[in-house]
Amino acid sequence: MSERVFVLGAGRAGRGLFRAFRASGVDVVGLHGRRAESVPDPVTAGALPADIARADVILVAVRDGQLDEALAEIGSSRARPDAVVLHASGSAEPRGLAALRARGHPAGTFHPLVPIADPGRAAALFRGAWVGVDGDERAVDVATRLAARLGARTLRIPNGSKARYHAAAVLASNFPTVLAALATQLLAGTGIPETEGWAAIRSLMHGAVANLDSDAPARALTGPIVRGDVATIGRHLAAIPPGELRDVYVALARAAVGVARAAGAADASALDEIEELLAR
Repeated sequence: MSERVFVLGAGRAGRGLFRAFRASGVDVVGLHGRRAESVPDPVTAGALPADIARADVILVAVRDGQLDEALAEIGSSRARPDAVVLHASGSAEPRGLAALRARGHPAGTFHPLVPIADPGRAAALFRGAWVGVDGDERAVDVATRLAARLGARTLRIPNGSKARYHAAAVLASNFPTVLAALATQLLAGTGIPETEGWAAIRSLMHGAVANLDSDAPARALTGPIVRGDVATIGRHLAAIPPGELRDVYVALARAAVGVARAAGAADASALDEIEELLAR
């Protein structure tokens, strides 16, 4: 079965999904936003267009705060009463789904575990990626088929666990960028120009991400903590001035000690010493 998809939401996520679906041969019958956009994609704006009636699947890719309004729009539109409604939020449990279900719409979640900063790269990013799904069985079945068309696999989100699920996604997708910015800031404090520091840190992080192909976190972890190098950690702590950046270093170093200890990857007494240093 080949679904016809209507994408509601023309931000980066919506446009990325639109382009990825089209590149994968999915019949996308519309891309709709709140206002006209100066983008290369064919975005409609204003009231929902008649083309929504052609869709078997309506995928809502708007901000969480706009979800219930968007779902209400679908409820008063010309959408087919049996069309599956999926939303792309990884954390929200929108109240508006209940009204759509009462009208006969199977509903659920289609949350790409894909960092869509550039819609033009979305099709490539989806290949081999994962999509979080939940909801009514028909909605989950449709979401699974759509993910497969994109070359992605699905992760079933357990009931009542969306906030924890989404927090994990944020840790993995948002915070590496924050860490790169903080590392660049630390280098800048030594006098290294920001442009050179940013380029060097990006290269280093690309290598660190490549290490994630290992079969366990401890095998991917490198550096002084997994080696049990107490002296180096002491020098780091002496070099980083008190403040937010030092707090981040200490929090992550403590977490790294836990990873190394659980895997038996370093001498236990050395890890004890590192924990004592971090607690001072």
